[in-house]
Amino acid sequence: MPLAPKPNSALLIVGHGSTDNPDSSAPYFEHADEIRRRGLFAEVHCCFWKEEPSMREAFYMIDSAEVYVVPVFISEGYFTQTVIPRELQLTGPTTIVRGKTWHYCLPVGTHPSMTSLILRRARDVAPHADPAITTLIIVGHGTSLNPNSAKAIRDQVCRIAASGAGYAAVRDAYLEEPPFIAGWDLMAPTPLVIVVPFFIADGLHSYQDIPVLLGIENEPGPAASQREIFRHNPHHLRNKSLYYSSAIGTERLLADVILDQIADFDRIHK
Repeated sequence: MPLAPKPNSALLIVGHGSTDNPDSSAPYFEHADEIRRRGLFAEVHCCFWKEEPSMREAFYMIDSAEVYVVPVFISEGYFTQTVIPRELQLTGPTTIVRGKTWHYCLPVGTHPSMTSLILRRARDVAPHADPAITTLIIVGHGTSLNPNSAKAIRDQVCRIAASGAGYAAVRDAYLEEPPFIAGWDLMAPTPLVIVVPFFIADGLHSYQDIPVLLGIENEPGPAASQREIFRHNPHHLRNKSLYYSSAIGTERLLADVILDQIADFDRIHK
């Protein structure tokens, strides 16, 4: 169900940001522009932990008395549970801060509608691949410090496996915990393999780390905006045809997932 317009409310999209990667913040501003174009909110802003504008600057950017805060992160974790609430002074789903009502939504990566985005990205990157002879691998960061980091990806694997999409196998893989993405060919029983990075932006992981681990590149390269790595599919490696997509967060329809999280917040908390 489409989100009803909120002409008296603001939307604040919160991201991690990066001091090293010129592509890191681009998807956030693109999604903000798309939502702004739809005219659903009085204001739409972005803020970041590692870039300007910072989260603390959000207090001075927003005029509306009601604010929906949507963390554009893949999973629940340190940033969504500790950093953002601390920086924005949020103490629960709804908090009155400096005379404004702030609603804190769940991160986009945990929403069930992310499943359709992954399937769309897989179809776009390998439009002629027969799912019956294809393994779909969703790769994330993973960390022993936060079990939720992998849980969001495992949830998507289960949803896709149950979706009827028809893939011969659906697997999860990680950079910092097993199963490691470097062994992608061993976890794929099929001749065709599609790898979708479960990251918001085409950052250091998706355009430097993962291509090297897959065997596409011999060493890390420049920023994604300066190269063609996502446009040379398929890659013929280890006796398989490998299709590698850009990060799921660059998908244009992620704007709809942001709105879905707001609709869910209203349904649950208002």
